[in-house]
Order: sequence, then structure tokens, then C-alpha cells
Amino acid sequence: MRYFHLFIFLFYYIFQPNVNAQDVSYAKQIINELCSSKYYGRGYVKNADLKAAKYLRKELKLNGVSKYGKSYFQHFHFPINTFPSHVSFALGNKLCQPGKDYLVMPVSSKLKGNFDVFYINKAILHDKNIFENIDFSNKAILFNPKGVNDTLREVILENILGAKAIIELIDNKLIYRKSQIEANFISIRLKKEAADTNAQTASFNIKNKFITNNKTQNVIGFIPGQTDSLIVFTAHYDHLGMMGKTVYFPGANDNGSGTSMVLNLAKYYASFKSKPKYSMAFIFFSGEEVGLLGSKYFTENPLFPLEKIKFLINLDLVGTGEKGIMLVNGKVFKKVYERFQRINAQNNYLSKIAARGKAANSDHYYFSEKGVKAFFIYTMGGIAEYHNIYDKAETLPLTEYSDLFSLLTDFVKSYE
Repeated sequence: MRYFHLFIFLFYYIFQPNVNAQDVSYAKQIINELCSSKYYGRGYVKNADLKAAKYLRKELKLNGVSKYGKSYFQHFHFPINTFPSHVSFALGNKLCQPGKDYLVMPVSSKLKGNFDVFYINKAILHDKNIFENIDFSNKAILFNPKGVNDTLREVILENILGAKAIIELIDNKLIYRKSQIEANFISIRLKKEAADTNAQTASFNIKNKFITNNKTQNVIGFIPGQTDSLIVFTAHYDHLGMMGKTVYFPGANDNGSGTSMVLNLAKYYASFKSKPKYSMAFIFFSGEEVGLLGSKYFTENPLFPLEKIKFLINLDLVGTGEKGIMLVNGKVFKKVYERFQRINAQNNYLSKIAARGKAANSDHYYFSEKGVKAFFIYTMGGIAEYHNIYDKAETLPLTEYSDLFSLLTDFVKSYE
């Protein structure tokens, strides 16, 4: 009898469906797709955001997730500065590599030509009259921020001196952003190891495209429940796009990971044979990297009453987890945070669940401002690539992806 029980146990263990493994497999499929070059970094060149949105809509349909109302899309627009074509920069005789050696700052305009370099360092700052005696209008300023005080750094970066270009040397990682405005000069951040500080000239061939009315869309899936009260999962699917014709920002952890988790959750709840206790909404935001624009638009133009939301969980940067997870707003909604803690302790999912207070750092924020109970969850530990060309699908470990998925579904199951 003992061997019979052992046989039954082994049979069940080997042949039962491995849901968590399937979740990770589906996650990798989604992340690999969205981070591939054909989506151009999911920014606002070559209709990449629309292409990504259509992919999400296709997956929602395949998984049996309904649209809310007449469409899966909620359209909106905003201005954006982009760099879809020529991006070339050389300091002296060295041609620097975009993304690897330098970044064109998002407010930059176009510039083509060779210009004399004026290097601002500690030594030159001893001359108090230096800036009064030089015409910078046809020069590129090269400076090390560690050599100047904060006030002068702002003067230089805001180009009060009226230079053609500003080249700021940095010794840490290159981190890119997006901008809704366009300046009248070029600004570059250049890694120190790639810089020739003895260079006499700098060469630029940089062309931007400022779009005054960029059209984009949020993507919404819906599963009706036993009640019209809602549990909502959200993630932004947009990223930083391209810098030139070949360099793009894949955005695996930020936020292919969160996008895949929300799709995985949608697939999971759509597989139920009976209606879930609460209706379920799955929202994928555009415009997050430009300033939480998609979530702001949704809260100002909600497809369903915000007061119907029982709880909202926003997932962003969830591709690691060696050091646990952080719950932004955990210190605001302490009882809900404690519920997460209890579920985790009972199942030993994650090494740590930490809590922060209120923060305007992802798409939960505008919901919170409207009175919606919401958490923003991100994982901690592991790789730290962020807003650069190295946030790739092939290096994203998804260390605690399955455990986080289980924690979230257990939470929904227990929520009252």
C-alpha cells in the first residue's frame, strides 16, 4: 500500500499541468516579441506604439478576453520629440556610438556641421571674466559637471550661454527619457571613457522630428464577473523608442515584464469556467514614459466608474525579485499590505514584501489621486539595466515571476 501511494503521488506530480511553468513560458513569448527590433522600442516612431497595441489586442482576443464597450482601444494624443533618422556624433577624430557611448537628450533639436569645442573645467573657472569675453553662438561646450557648481551647471545645461551644442561628461550609466518639448540646441550626455577632452572640434549630424499631435492608445481587456465591482490590473506597454535608424531601447524589464504579467493574468481569469467574483479589467497604458499620460487620460476619461474599482494593482519592472517586491502605497493601505504579507508567509513565495508610501512614479498614481485604492508593485534585486539599450529580453531572469503571479491570484481570491 505504501508503494501504491508513492506511485500515485509520483504520477500526479509528473503529469499534472505545471501552471507556473506555462506562465513563465508565455511571459517569455510576450517579452521576446515586444522587445524585438520590429517594435522599434515601442516608442513613437514608425507607428511602433500602435503595432504593439495591436499585438496586445490580438493576444487578448486569442485568450478569450472581451473588450470593454465598442473597442479594445482608448485613443488620445500628446506632443513628443523623436529621433527617427540621422544620429551621428564625433568628438575630435572619434566617432561615438549612440546608446553605448552617448545619448542625445530628449529636448534636442537638429544640428549638422563641425564646431569648435570649448572645454569648461576647473582650471578655466578661475578666470571670472571668461564667459563675458567669448561668443559661444558657434561653439560646442564640453564640460564635466563635477568641475562646476550646481548653479553654473544649470546655466550650461539650459544653454543660457547660447552655444550650438552642450556635451556633458558622465561617469555613471546612460539613462534616457522622453520629452514633450523641443529646445533650439543639441544636448548630449557622453560617457567619460568615450571622450577625448583634448578634442578641438565636434561633428554633429542629428535630426529630430517633433510631433505636435502624436496619436496613441491605451488597450483595455475586460472579463465580466458576478458583480460590476472591479479588480483592475495595469501596466504600461510603451517604452523609449529609437535613437537613429538602428539603435533602439528594448524595454524588457521596463515594461515588457509588467505587460506580460497583465496578459498572463488576463489569460488566467479568462480560462475560468464560471464568472469570477469580481469583474476584471486589464489596462495597458501608452504614454507612461512621457509622464504617465495614458493613465492620466484614463482617469480623466474613465470607461467605467472609478468608484467601482475595489482595488487596482499596477505592475512595472517585475522581471527580477531576488530581494523581494516593493508595494508603493503599502504604507497608505496598511491592511491590504498586511494581507499580502499573510499570504506570502503562508506560502513562502517571496523573500520580502516591503512597503513605501505615496509616490508619483508609475501608472497607479492618478488613480490614487482620484481616491482609488491602488498598489504599484515592482521587484527588487537582480539586474539593474534601466532606460538603456541593455534592458534586453534575453538577459531578463524572471526570477520570481511565478511566485509573484501566485501571490497576486491568491490576493484576488481572498479579497473582500
